[in-house]
Amino acid sequence: MTDYTPLSSERQLSGTFGGQRIDYTARVAETVLKAEDGTPKAAIVTTSYVAKGNDRNRPVTFLFNGGPGSASLWLQMGAFGPKRVDTPSDATDDGAPPFPIVDNPDSLLDVTDLVFIDPVGTGFSHTIGETEGKEYWGLQQDAKSIAEVIRKWLTENGRWNSPKYLGGESYGTTRSALVASELESGWNDVALNGVILISSILDFPTVWGGGEDGNELTYPMYIPSMAVTAAYHGKRTGGSPAEVAEEARQWALGPYMTALLKGQDLPADERAKIRAEMSRLTGLSEEYIERANLRVTPGRFYKELLRDRGQVVGRFDSRYLGDDFDDAGETPDNDPSGFGIDGAYTAAANDWLRRSLGFDTERDYVPLGGVTEWDWRPEGEGSVAPYLNVAPKLARAMRENSQMRVFVGQGWYDFATPFFAAEYSMNRPGFPQDRMTWKYYDAGHMMYLRDEDRTKLSRDVRAFIKAR
Repeated sequence: MTDYTPLSSERQLSGTFGGQRIDYTARVAETVLKAEDGTPKAAIVTTSYVAKGNDRNRPVTFLFNGGPGSASLWLQMGAFGPKRVDTPSDATDDGAPPFPIVDNPDSLLDVTDLVFIDPVGTGFSHTIGETEGKEYWGLQQDAKSIAEVIRKWLTENGRWNSPKYLGGESYGTTRSALVASELESGWNDVALNGVILISSILDFPTVWGGGEDGNELTYPMYIPSMAVTAAYHGKRTGGSPAEVAEEARQWALGPYMTALLKGQDLPADERAKIRAEMSRLTGLSEEYIERANLRVTPGRFYKELLRDRGQVVGRFDSRYLGDDFDDAGETPDNDPSGFGIDGAYTAAANDWLRRSLGFDTERDYVPLGGVTEWDWRPEGEGSVAPYLNVAPKLARAMRENSQMRVFVGQGWYDFATPFFAAEYSMNRPGFPQDRMTWKYYDAGHMMYLRDEDRTKLSRDVRAFIKAR
C-alpha cells in the first residue's frame, strides 16, 4: 500500500453576500479515494466555503460543472463563489489580462455553505500511482466517485443532518441525476432537499443526432432556440424571448414534427408551408431550408444565420459573434462564446486558488479537456446504450423522497443544452411537477456572464433554498 499525504490549505475570510456580512472559512483540500485494501487511487479537490458559527442546521450545497471533463471554475468564479472574475456583460470577448477578480455579492453564502468539486482529471484532481483516469471516466464511475467525496465531506465536517443540495451545470446536470441516484439508493442513503440544474441535459437523443443517423427528435428541439436567436440579431420580428419561444414551441411540436414523421410521404404543398413558416421563425432563407431538406443542424445554423454579415453566432451563447477565416464555410471555425471567456476564467481560478487561498501544488490546473475518453454506457445496459436518458433516475429519486425539489435554470440563447429539450425531458411521466421550479434568463449556457442574469440566478436559487 502506497502512502499519500493529501494537500490542503485554509484561509479565514469575510464578505457581504445577499446583503449579509458573513465570516467564513475557505478550504481547498484533496479527498483521497482508496481501493478496498486501502491503496490510494485518486485525489479529488474540493473548495469549500463554510460560514462561521458551526450551525449544523445550515444547508450545504455541493456544486460541479460538466464537460464531461470540466472543472468547477465556471460556477465558482462566475456565479456562486465569494469572488468572481469580471468579464464583459454584453457578450464581447474577454481580451487579455489582467482580469479583475472582484467581490461577488451574488454568492449564496448567506443561505448555504458551498462545496465545489473537481472530478478526476479536472482542476487539480488526479489519479495516484498506477491508477488510470478511465477508472473514473464514465457515467457510473464518475457518479460513484462524486457520491463518495460527498459522503466523506459530510462525515469529516459533521454535516450528515444538515439540509443538502446538489447543483450542476451542463453535463453537471447529468451528473446530478446520477449522483442523486447514488446517494439516495440503499439504506445508507444521503437524503437531498433539492437539486439545482443549470443548463440541463438529461435526455441525450434530444440533442445528439441529426443528419444521416435518422434521429428526427433533435430537429424540433432546436427550433425555439433558433427563433429567439434570430429575433435577438434582427433576423425576424417578434415579441419578447418568452413570446417568440412559445410560438416556436407550438409549431415545432405540431406541424413541424408531424411533417418530419411523414418522411418522404410529405406532400409538396405541406412541405412548402413548413418551409415558409420555418423561414419566418428562424430567419433562414427558404432556399437554404430546402437544400437542408427541412432539417437544419445547429452547426449549420451558427454559420448561416448571419452569413450575409460575415459573422457566426456562438454555441454556448448565441449572443456572441465571431469572424471566420472563410465566410463560405459550412460550420464555424470555433465557438465565439467559448474563446470569448476561457482566458479570464483560467487565469482567475489559478490566481484565486494558488495565490489567494494558498493551495501549493506544481500540478497544472485543467479547466477543460483533461478527460480523454468517456464511458457512456448506463449501468446494466451491456456494451451499447440504446437510449441515453438519465431523467428517469432523477424522477425516481424525487418519487422516493417526498421533500426533494428540483430547480431548473435555462438560458434562451443556449444551443449546447437547449431549453426546449430540457423541458421535454422533464415533463415526461414520473416527475412530480408540483416540486419543479423553472426559471429563464436573457443569456446563454452560462447565464451568469450577463450581470443582470447573474443577480437574477442568485436571487432565484436563494429563494429555492430558503423555501425548503
